[in-house]
Amino acid sequence: MSALAAGRRHSVARCWDGSVLTVGNSAAAECRVERWEDVVAVAAGNVHTATNTGRSHTVGLRSDGTVLATGWNGDGQCDVAGWRNITAVASGWRRTLGLLTNGRVLAAGRSSEGQCDVQSWREVVALSCGDWHSVGVRSDGSALAAGNNRRGQCAVEGWRDLVAISAGYLHTVGLRTDGRAVATGDRASGACGVDEWEDLVALDAGSYHTVGVTASGRVLAAGDNSNGQCEVSGWRDIVAVAAGSTHTLGLRANGTVTATGNNTDRQCEVDAWAKVQLSRPPGHAKAN
Repeated sequence: MSALAAGRRHSVARCWDGSVLTVGNSAAAECRVERWEDVVAVAAGNVHTATNTGRSHTVGLRSDGTVLATGWNGDGQCDVAGWRNITAVASGWRRTLGLLTNGRVLAAGRSSEGQCDVQSWREVVALSCGDWHSVGVRSDGSALAAGNNRRGQCAVEGWRDLVAISAGYLHTVGLRTDGRAVATGDRASGACGVDEWEDLVALDAGSYHTVGVTASGRVLAAGDNSNGQCEVSGWRDIVAVAAGSTHTLGLRANGTVTATGNNTDRQCEVDAWAKVQLSRPPGHAKAN
């Protein structure tokens, strides 16, 4: 379950009590989550890198399998109120994906590039949204992709033994069972430079960069660093990461969050965040 999410201009986190924290630009109401409760995972819709608007959205998965959404809904990406039996959510540019308990996938939002053509997907256990493409992992460890493949970002058909996958703007990265990473897509930014990474437990793709967490709690980064989004070498005790368009978030084992990169909209002002966790502590009651 994703406890952290980073968009282009905002950051999101779920707390141990099922509440949600946000910071950053809320021009489209993407940070209006104060009434959300019993949330087990969050996702942040990105803003297309070629635009200069603040319009994005935020999605939350509740423990009962329903989905919440707030923010810009110009393409219907927030039309998820009727979704049921969802086990995971992902958000990209102008769209939202939901993973059903039966391994099938729902989609809402923009599909002009084919990024919502996921109706035929089966036995999916993980998914992710990039700007123009969507990716998933099947129960057998193979990968699926739909949408724009102009830079080879959907060329995942040969991938095997995956446990996680993440889509950026023009690239896709996958985490294998042996702790190694694989990547495909545009290599101009260096975001696909993960071939030497090992001992990974988690990774995430930003627009032009990739970050990964090792079993020792260290963080690796590759790709564009024009805003300092890859300056993570000093981070320690990290258990999860989220890569946005030009910033990066890291969740520490003690439930606090650190950030680096573009802070123009205060999306990195997370120092006060605490009690952010990957899952609710055993025996803890739901939020009322």
